[in-house]
Amino acid sequence: MAKKARQRLAEAEADASFEFPEFDEPTFLRHEFEQTWATVLAFLLAVADGILSYLLGRIVPLLVVPAAVGIAWLGLSPFLIQRLRPTSDQYTRGEWAGLLLLEFFGWVGFWFLLSDVLH
Repeated sequence: MAKKARQRLAEAEADASFEFPEFDEPTFLRHEFEQTWATVLAFLLAVADGILSYLLGRIVPLLVVPAAVGIAWLGLSPFLIQRLRPTSDQYTRGEWAGLLLLEFFGWVGFWFLLSDVLH
């Protein structure tokens, strides 16, 4: 019984000695501004991809051609973002996934919007 009490005391002391690391505000802000620029860039790429898919759809009556070009554009966009944003090597997988999902749904949304409005 005394052993358990000593163990609990040791655990309480170990918990009490924990301190949160110091928050590095400039690094945090730089990362957030970088993510903002990457998001704007992904949005602009999605708009350009939607316009390109719409124009290809008007030229080629097959739906497969604009879809294939759009998916190829999506596959190449991370390389373009890495080229334009030199600190993109610090992005996490989740941040890349968010950028790609934004670009995918933006592309499909603009493509369908242009196809519906201008037809």
